[in-house]
Amino acid sequence: MIDPTILRLTVRQLLGQRRSIVMVLFALLPVLLAVLYALENDSSDAQEWTAKVALGGLVIGLVLPFTALVFGTAALGQEFEDGTAVYLLAKPIPRATIVFSKLVVAWAATTAVVVVSAALTGAIGLSGEPGEGIIAGFIAAAVVGSLVYCAAFLWLSIATSRALIVGLLYVFIWQGVVVSLFSGVRYFSISQYALGIAKAFITAPDEIFDPRLNVAPAVLFAVLVTVGATWLSVRALQRWEIGEAT
Repeated sequence: MIDPTILRLTVRQLLGQRRSIVMVLFALLPVLLAVLYALENDSSDAQEWTAKVALGGLVIGLVLPFTALVFGTAALGQEFEDGTAVYLLAKPIPRATIVFSKLVVAWAATTAVVVVSAALTGAIGLSGEPGEGIIAGFIAAAVVGSLVYCAAFLWLSIATSRALIVGLLYVFIWQGVVVSLFSGVRYFSISQYALGIAKAFITAPDEIFDPRLNVAPAVLFAVLVTVGATWLSVRALQRWEIGEAT
């Protein structure tokens, strides 16, 4: 179900561009803020600040979706933009193989960036305070969240030529504004799935970290969105006409 050639080409396509450097620098922002916090504040509220602000707000709420948006939409969307998708789609390769191969690379690239950001930010932010599973929880959230986001944004890149714009609206308007105003729509927020999964590993009290979704619905919706978006991507490529890629 995964083609090694497509994997190699996608790796060069994603990591050989300046976007990779930009994403790494962007992911270092929470790390820098954690350093400033550790220097300027005592450790009395280090756990709460690290879990809610640094990891929950910055890493999962900002770095994760933005990195996944860039890598997820570029994995296949860039080939549609520059017209090279016609050569890929003309080959006798199952559409599912194309989708899975692209998704694996986007997921791996996003996970690598976000996990490093989460680990460094958590370690610096806690400043020697008991971790109580905070770092492990957010690393798990980063891994799972990267997969869900990349699957959704990969499908978006096939469904519309404005995938980056639509993705930004989803991340900043829907998740950043609407979800914060209306608690009922949390079931349609990928970041809430990631936060709910993080809670499964965190033993700190709810005053430190209390996500809006419990673990079970977070896992369920993460699976549903990943499977659904991947299936939609395969179906969209199966219906794609070669002329549309040129």
